[in-house]
Amino acid sequence: MTAKPTIRIQQADFDIAREIAALTNGRTDIGAVVSFSGICRGNENGENIAALTLEHYPGMAEAEIARHVESAMSRWPLSGVSVIHRVGRINPGENIVLVLTASQHRQAAFAAAEFLMDYLKASAPFWKREESAAGTTWVDARSQDDAAVARWTKS
Repeated sequence: MTAKPTIRIQQADFDIAREIAALTNGRTDIGAVVSFSGICRGNENGENIAALTLEHYPGMAEAEIARHVESAMSRWPLSGVSVIHRVGRINPGENIVLVLTASQHRQAAFAAAEFLMDYLKASAPFWKREESAAGTTWVDARSQDDAAVARWTKS
């Protein structure tokens, strides 16, 4: 049994345990849940970060995430997927993103979670600004994130 994926973009924080419970409640076909939670760091390259502000293109971001979730569900035998991404101003120590993948066995859940996080980090339509004592700057894409996502398309 495959549950309909949960995809949410929201300003409010989320509770990881509550999201896992919502994904697995009443399910006996799930043998593994892999979770990845991204948290706002307070330091980047030796500079203190006061906050991050994440922006997105409403509608487009959800559709793009859904497209990649569908791809993950066709590549691996998943029983469920949840992706929650926050937008707005986020302080150090606060949650940014949650990816949950559920399957009968751990291998599929691990691979799908890694696939989805690589996509979210490199290609999802989110824009990030860092606030620090030096001012506010947009965060550029990183080549290692592009390399991570490219490995999923190699033959």
